[in-house]
Amino acid sequence: MMFLSPNWRAQRWLVAAALACFSVLSAPVAHAHSSSNSYLTLSTSGTALTLRADVHLRDLDLIFDLDANRDGQVTWGETQARGPELNDWLGQGIAITAAGQKCALGRADLQASEHADGTYLSALWLVNCPGLSSAADAADARLALRYGLIFSQDSLHRGLLKVDFGDHPTSALLSPERPEAQVGRDNSSPLKVFGRYILEGVWHIWIGIDHIVFLLSLLVLAPLQSSRQRVVHWQAATQVRPVVLDVLAVVTAFTVAHSITLGLTITGWLTPPADLVEPAIALSVVLAALNNLLGFSALKRWRLAFVFGLVHGFGFASVLLDLGLPASALLAALGGFNIGVELGQLAIVGAFLPVAWMLRHTRFYRWLVVAGGSAAIVVLGVFWTLERVGWLG
Repeated sequence: MMFLSPNWRAQRWLVAAALACFSVLSAPVAHAHSSSNSYLTLSTSGTALTLRADVHLRDLDLIFDLDANRDGQVTWGETQARGPELNDWLGQGIAITAAGQKCALGRADLQASEHADGTYLSALWLVNCPGLSSAADAADARLALRYGLIFSQDSLHRGLLKVDFGDHPTSALLSPERPEAQVGRDNSSPLKVFGRYILEGVWHIWIGIDHIVFLLSLLVLAPLQSSRQRVVHWQAATQVRPVVLDVLAVVTAFTVAHSITLGLTITGWLTPPADLVEPAIALSVVLAALNNLLGFSALKRWRLAFVFGLVHGFGFASVLLDLGLPASALLAALGGFNIGVELGQLAIVGAFLPVAWMLRHTRFYRWLVVAGGSAAIVVLGVFWTLERVGWLG
């Protein structure tokens, strides 16, 4: 009978967990939380310029306390009863200008609409802009849309704007830091889309605390020399070159992996259930941090980066998919977003690695940063996982 060493058993467990995290994306799950997004569409309909905004009833309930009977469910009837208030609130949070002059929105037609993650309030306006004699002029006008709903309640909320002016489709992601988007013919060229999505990719990494924590978990052991002792007794690396090569291997593996799933998902080859992506990313954070605590028996970090990079690629793809990009802008947006993600990662590596290198000789680094930090990340990752599968309400 063959016995497996403790080291191999630990490695095999991590491999199995990593593969399970990736493969589970093909199975359904209930009660997962999705990110807070509103969907805006600015388009031409016949001779009219129209604006539609879809806002989740869950988000509206946080502001207006719509659940009148306290049964834990927000119904369309409860929402309709607050129609005048909602109309005023929407009008104050969304504005369109043409050549610097404010366009008139008037009262919105309020309806209910169903999305994959629940019921939304859909508001439809006929937009009347000074200087626009017809909707056909919209593509050539200097239009700007400003969005400010829910940002004060949720700083991670995003407004996903799709602009459809016939032959000039484009899109934008609106956030508290960038609440306004310029739209029109000049902003729909592939080069403009490419540049805009580089910024979106950088920003997505910098606001994605789960992506940042996962990346740091993979980097924290790089300045130390592996040995059979416990990780807190590892010695400091003596040469820069092996450390840099180790970090490059991790970053390259993660880049290649998430590029694969990002491309396959955007082009329609893979369609993982959206409700599973965020919990799987949170679980990857837990396993990456646990891997650090295994010390000598840990998996090679570049291998872990590759497997979980496949999972994180689904998360990156969800941002682009939510925007409903037209085929004409898809390649430019995909390329720009991918480059932006890499630039965002390299900025994090560039900020962390010199500090880690300077502190690598200290007990502070081994005990507090490596051991304590990894343990704290495990706890945080478990919390995120439970929250995202709906077990924490």
